Amino acid sequence: MCFCFCLNSELCAGMAAIRKKLVIVGDGACGKTCLLIVFSKDQFPEVYVPTVFENYVADIEVDGKQVELALWDTAGQEDYDRLRPLSYPDTDEPVKQEEGRDMGNRISAFGYMECSAKTKDGVREVFEMATRAALQARRGKKSSKCLLL
Repeated sequence: MCFCFCLNSELCAGMAAIRKKLVIVGDGACGKTCLLIVFSKDQFPEVYVPTVFENYVADIEVDGKQVELALWDTAGQEDYDRLRPLSYPDTDEPVKQEEGRDMGNRISAFGYMECSAKTKDGVREVFEMATRAALQARRGKKSSKCLLL
């Protein structure tokens, strides 16, 4: 499972609220929609319905700043469904935390976190980290508009 949070920001003229756009991407059926629904609505969807296109809005306070998150859900990249199983043989254990952190360092991710939408463990912290990443991103830099978590 892989999540890439793409962040865009704008400050509302005449308003104190900071707005951030967060796009979540990953393999089909990996939990993107569940993560967004648990964060924005505090409920876990028990029935799987493939996402075509969904948007959610949630407010969060991070480091004393009130931020409105526009949460964009995406469909999994089903184009790669036939290729993905080719990498599964001899993979019978989940990624260890240390391995995840090491990979995060190698790809220069803003951070690495584990969470569970089912138990709600770590969900808020993931969005706090994504929001911090967006708040620290430099405006106007054209080299990259996508931050990896």
